[in-house]
Amino acid sequence: MKFRFVLTTLLISGLMAQAQQGPKKNQSKETVTATQVTVKEEAKPGTNERNIKVESAVVSNHSVTIDGKAVPYKATAGTLPVWDEDGKPIAGLFYTYYERSDVQNRDKRPLVISFNGGPGSASVWMHIAYTGPVVLNIDDEGYPVQPYGYKENPYSILDVADVVYIDPVNTGYSRAVSKDIPTNKFFGVRADIKYLAEWINTFVTRNNRWASPKFLIGESYGTTRVSGLALELQNSQWMYLNGVVLVSPTELGIDRSGPVDAALRLPYFAATAWYHKALAADLQGKDLTAMLPEVETFTINELIPAISQGGMLSADKKKAIAVKMARYSGLSEKVILDYNFNVPTDFFWKELLRDKGFTVGRLDSRYRGIDKMTAGEGPDYNAELTSWLHSFTPAINMYLRNELNYKTDLKYNMFGSVYPWDKSGDQTGDNLRQAMAQNPYLHLLVQSGYYDGACDYFNAKYSMWQLDAAGKLQDRMSWEGYRSGHMMYLRKDDLKTANNHIREFIKKALPKAGEAAKF
Repeated sequence: MKFRFVLTTLLISGLMAQAQQGPKKNQSKETVTATQVTVKEEAKPGTNERNIKVESAVVSNHSVTIDGKAVPYKATAGTLPVWDEDGKPIAGLFYTYYERSDVQNRDKRPLVISFNGGPGSASVWMHIAYTGPVVLNIDDEGYPVQPYGYKENPYSILDVADVVYIDPVNTGYSRAVSKDIPTNKFFGVRADIKYLAEWINTFVTRNNRWASPKFLIGESYGTTRVSGLALELQNSQWMYLNGVVLVSPTELGIDRSGPVDAALRLPYFAATAWYHKALAADLQGKDLTAMLPEVETFTINELIPAISQGGMLSADKKKAIAVKMARYSGLSEKVILDYNFNVPTDFFWKELLRDKGFTVGRLDSRYRGIDKMTAGEGPDYNAELTSWLHSFTPAINMYLRNELNYKTDLKYNMFGSVYPWDKSGDQTGDNLRQAMAQNPYLHLLVQSGYYDGACDYFNAKYSMWQLDAAGKLQDRMSWEGYRSGHMMYLRKDDLKTANNHIREFIKKALPKAGEAAKF
């Protein structure tokens, strides 16, 4: 059955019923009401009505223990409008905003604005597994356990910064107000950046955060988003940032086609093969971070030139390159030669453990999967994502409703349809470079998991090299690697370390009293 959307305007008054007490101590809940535009999705017979309020807010008070100290905070779960050129709401974006409540001067308090990726993914991932005040109930390596749920996050960055998690249109509870709103208002590299910058302006103004130091953090496609936003906020909203954090970054529109693209995968292959003990004994005997520099040097100094030569490469040289690639990747020389050194990642995930009956995960190659057939050119499914959805989906639905008291029958979209997505005009890496060049306050932190095959760590390093090809921004750029995958924070050791890196980055990016923004 097709759904139709009807735009109605309702005056919302009165308070929502007090919700049952959640698992944290000393928490109270209240509802903030306002004039709200409601979108009604016509429900199937026998089902509940589903509404999105373009403006809404539910406020609750909580406390979390971080590094042994109690941190009281206020949580706001709600929606704010996306405005069109005529000042009319065309969508409502759902957000969750955490403010430390014992802070007297909000002007000096950093604000972190958080996005995930997809581009059709909600902000759920970093929200309830990384920087927020609660984390998933999972084991120390990130695998799901039952009962599903969440617990306090002792490593949250809420001690040093307030955080807002934002769901773009069609993700989480965010929706357009009508099916008649053109999707190209939202779904595309440039459109996404433009409307989100406008929304951030509204949020910052409504919450009186113009004076606060501001940071953007994005994961996966969210890194494309925040790299573009850094310049868009600066040039179109006149909002200047102190820092950008890229978690498992994409290619950011930086060209790496041909030999470079093929070669840059090898260090990731080596890390994955090392984890699964598929390398020669001498390499296996080294620690991961002691082994990888050898592979990286070979990749830059030998592999890229060899692939560039193509058919001009002598038979002896081709054989020597294949031997080294096989040594570093865990694959056979025959496979390497059959692919002319350009081994697809899909094939690698299928081939590495084929003789053991397993595939390896795309976003985190520590995870193993089981396919219908041993034969094939790629895995049947993403073993890691299937595992993660076990843990995340129940937890976010429980948390928003039971803990933050945001009640709706609208489905929380872990992934929502954002297609067709206009990929043209992606110059977000250079956008970030321009923003840093124009703003001496702006710092960059890049975080990568060694076992991430979708946004691999060596490509992230390459992006940083190309982003600052002139080498003039190096004192404001840093990179950190972790022994996990795309969502490095799912591993307990990395959750602690990575949050500490963000915490230190925020402190470093704050200028000293009276320090002017100048070169």
